[in-house]
Parts: sequence; C-alpha cells; structure tokens
Amino acid sequence: MSELFKVSSNPHIRSKVTTNGIMLAVIVALMPATGFGIYNFGPRALAVILVTVGSTVLTEFLFGLYKKKMTITDLSAVVTGLLLALNLPVTIPLWMAALGGVFAILVVKMLFGGLGQNFMNPALAARCFLLISFPTAMTAFECDAYTGATPLAALKAGDQVNVMDMVIGRTAGTIGETSVIALIIGACILILLGVIDLRIPGSYIVTFVLFIGLFGGRGFDPAYVAAQLSGGGLMLGAFFMATDYVTRPITVKGQYLFGIFLGLMTGIFRIFGPGAEGVSYAIILGNLLVPLIEKVTKPTAFGYEKGGRHHEK
Repeated sequence: MSELFKVSSNPHIRSKVTTNGIMLAVIVALMPATGFGIYNFGPRALAVILVTVGSTVLTEFLFGLYKKKMTITDLSAVVTGLLLALNLPVTIPLWMAALGGVFAILVVKMLFGGLGQNFMNPALAARCFLLISFPTAMTAFECDAYTGATPLAALKAGDQVNVMDMVIGRTAGTIGETSVIALIIGACILILLGVIDLRIPGSYIVTFVLFIGLFGGRGFDPAYVAAQLSGGGLMLGAFFMATDYVTRPITVKGQYLFGIFLGLMTGIFRIFGPGAEGVSYAIILGNLLVPLIEKVTKPTAFGYEKGGRHHEK
C-alpha cells in the first residue's frame, strides 16, 4: 500500500498552547480575587460563586447533549461562571445568579456557535442583562460586612473615601472587584504566563487617567486618581475581561485603539453618567465595535498599496 500524505493549507506552524490550558491559567489568576472575596464577604460569596459556575457548566453540558458535541472540558464555562460571580454583589438572590449563568452560556455563547463565535464577553453580557432586569438587586451592596454606599458612589457624591481601604479591599462592592492587590497579583500571573500583554490594559488605564484628570473636576490629584482606579471594576475589567481573546481585536493597532476607546467610555460613564460605574457597558460597547476596529487597523498586505494597487518592481 502506498504512503499518502495529507497536506493541509498553510500555515503549518502548530502551537502547544491549548484552550483549556489558557482557561486554567485564567482560573488560577482569578484565585487571589476569589479567595479574598470569600474572606471579605463570607460564605454567602462562596454560595454565589458555586451557583454561577454550576449554572454555566450545567447549561453548556445540557446544550452539548442536545447538539451531541461536548465542550465543557475546555473550562471556558468555568471561567465565565467565575467572572460573572466576581461581578455580582454578595446579596444577589441565588436564583438571579443562576439565571445570569444560563443567559451567559445559552444566549451569548452557545446560540452564536460556542467558544470563538460569541460577539461579546458572556460574563459581562450577563451582568448587563441582570443590571437591566433587576437594577435594585444588582446595586444592593449593603451586607453584614459593609453598610453604606460604595466608594465610587461616595466619590461621585463628593464625599471623602479611604484609598488604602480600597486598595486592600475593605470596602463594599461586587465579590471580586474590591481588592486591587488581589487583582494585580492575578494580572501578573497572566502576564508572566504569556496569556495577556499590556497593550489593552495599559492603553485602557492610561486613557482613563488622562480623561478623569482633564474632566473629573479635581485635576490629577493623586488621591482622586488612585480612588478612581481602585474603585469599581476597572482593574477586573481591564486585565480579565477586556483581554478576552474572542472579543478583543486581533491586530496590534486595533488592541491599542480598543483600549483607548474603553478608557474614554469608562471616563464618560463615570464622570458624566448618572451612575458611578461604567466598565461593563464600556467593554460591551467595545466588543460590538471590534469588527470595525479590525477593519480600519488591518495591515496592508506585502506588495500592495492601501489603494489596492500592486507594487511595480
């Protein structure tokens, strides 16, 4: 029998990086923020995390049975459930948390073709869905550990905030956004493992700082800038959700442009909007603009001018 070699189209370079390897790295990187969230808010936080992760994994499992194609082994559903939980208040009813998990996987991810086909970040889409559907429950941050407004709400009202408490995490907020230290540790893990780089987070944060310095009404006051960076979901969004491989631009220039857009929109929402936050909506809007960003930043093919004419030798 003759030997036949099946040669596919180029490129032929294969990477040892796998989807579940990347997802496992993200899960590990989220452990500092997850652990601190449970420590900060108590067993109720653990319950919310288990419910969201359970609902996302179960939804993807059942959908896989229906389609006869199982995809839960890539761990992407676990990452989605964990990110969703970290973006929820600890006081949210557990059935709402479960509903958010189902929405993230079924509506945003699987109905559009599964991992790699979703047009926006599933966890953030679910959070925005819950914010629109249940605004009271999603903005109820008072619990046994903390009472009163979140630091960002207090800052927007003109009150003083304790920046050190915000950096450490001794404040009200969603389960995973309070401790900047925990989030930075996780971000460093992703950077050292080569999962993400600083193009999007860096351009996002720098643009946001410039915007609030110019339009925040307090100039570049270090305490004010530090409070804005430490409060809300900016660090969680910049390092863990804006960098999502599926919903970010693939071009280098596009990633910088994407980060700049996120910084501008977050600043607009926080300074001029009715609420104190804005990260979730900024990233979702950015996700929707990714095809346009990639189109305008697509590099010119070698041998062709931007107008499409072939270079004459």
